[in-house]
Amino acid sequence: MDRLKAMNAFVRAVELGSLSAAARELHTTQPTISKLVAALEHSVGVRLLERGSTRVAATDEGLRFLDSARRLLEDYEEAVGELTQRTREPRGLVRISAPVALGELRLNRLMLEAMARHPQLQVTLMLDDRFIDPVQERMDLAIRIGGALPPDRVAHALAEWPRYLVASPDYVRRHGKPRTPKDLPRHDYLRYASPDDTVMLDGPEGALRIELPARYRVNSAVAMLEAVQAGAGVALQPSWMVSELLRAGTLVRLLPRWTGPAQRAHLIHAPRRRQPMRVQAIQDLLLATAPSW
Repeated sequence: MDRLKAMNAFVRAVELGSLSAAARELHTTQPTISKLVAALEHSVGVRLLERGSTRVAATDEGLRFLDSARRLLEDYEEAVGELTQRTREPRGLVRISAPVALGELRLNRLMLEAMARHPQLQVTLMLDDRFIDPVQERMDLAIRIGGALPPDRVAHALAEWPRYLVASPDYVRRHGKPRTPKDLPRHDYLRYASPDDTVMLDGPEGALRIELPARYRVNSAVAMLEAVQAGAGVALQPSWMVSELLRAGTLVRLLPRWTGPAQRAHLIHAPRRRQPMRVQAIQDLLLATAPSW
């Protein structure tokens, strides 16, 4: 029995909740995963999984064994990573999770540049707006914008991006620019899909709270940006989404002395003594570039 393979099958079956899901991820069959876990149980002399018709769960002994198995797998990966580092060239697969808009507008291009720089590097970029657990989802790195940080994961402050009030040049020609925040209710305000009509701004007069009802609401950051560019109205957008468009003149910043609440992003990963070189290369790239987006 390949104990490392068996432990990996057991860990992924517990994390994913089924033998078939573990088989799909590990590119094998459900009977193979079942045999690996059964052999591992025979080897350690205890039952590790409770098997249902569609789901599996760790027994009490399995839960105690789970953490040790994870550490052993991580130690093995780190040991292999140390050998790889002798070549001074990142190689292998890095799995990253990120919000959809950030991935489409920033990370996609950055990952292509990273792979061009490191020919032995592979990247799987998974875009999802939900908060994922990098351990359960088997991600090397996860970018999280806002929300509470998981207490049992490592979180690096990635960037803090101010939010700007922006509109298209065409909208400004048709409706003019607001001279003060109190002029905003006379404009077409676009917002994300939520029942809240409040907008918080910070500027020379301190913090200001304004009620701005909206005719158009959308739950996609990319769709919101497209609506602003099409001249549909004014929106509060994070700087990473609009900085290049502002420099190009495609968008116009309104009330430049006022900003919305900053958007805070973190880079999250599982606790480990050392990242493999392939992961460290991407992590360093993100930490170096994100603050200037």
